[in-house]
Amino acid sequence: MSFFESMKNRYTTKVYDKSKQLDPKKVEELKNILHMSPSSINSQPWQFVFVQDQELKNKLAEASYFNDEKVRNCDTLVVFRRVNNIEAFEKDIQERLPERTNTYYQQFLKPLPDDQIKSWFDKQVYLSIGVLLGACAEMGIDSTPMEGIEVDKYDQALGNDEFATLVAVAIGERHEDDFNQLDRVPKVRKEFDKVVKSM
Repeated sequence: MSFFESMKNRYTTKVYDKSKQLDPKKVEELKNILHMSPSSINSQPWQFVFVQDQELKNKLAEASYFNDEKVRNCDTLVVFRRVNNIEAFEKDIQERLPERTNTYYQQFLKPLPDDQIKSWFDKQVYLSIGVLLGACAEMGIDSTPMEGIEVDKYDQALGNDEFATLVAVAIGERHEDDFNQLDRVPKVRKEFDKVVKSM
């Protein structure tokens, strides 16, 4: 199946089958794929936490609004976090990245207010979410991106205040009763020519 066909068949899973587990090799492959995610100036201002422990998933479910059952029943919850400490980030890129990259950061990003720098971090993390969703589609893994979570409570549960939670993605296998499957709720997209332009 082509990547295009995989994306056509992808949908946001609403109900997971808790009794079905993902192949651990596929989960490890997803970890490695996320590790290869692109970011501006190769900044990588992120951490990806793969949560499979049921007790921790249950705790996070309590901080997930209407997404609680997805969090409880999915095989793995992937939590996307961004760097919280700008000084630590700057030290990291000074040690890890070439001079031209650090020069770019110093000239164009460092002069910005802290909230704008952190917003730039957020944008890099969101690139990696697209990578994960595309990889899941290609691998036949069901997924649900979720901003409907209480990020402060996620941070408390996960610890490590060097990072701040932005979003989570549930992955696993759909339940046969999932009401959002494509044979029940067809995929709807805007007309191609209104979205994609050639010039």
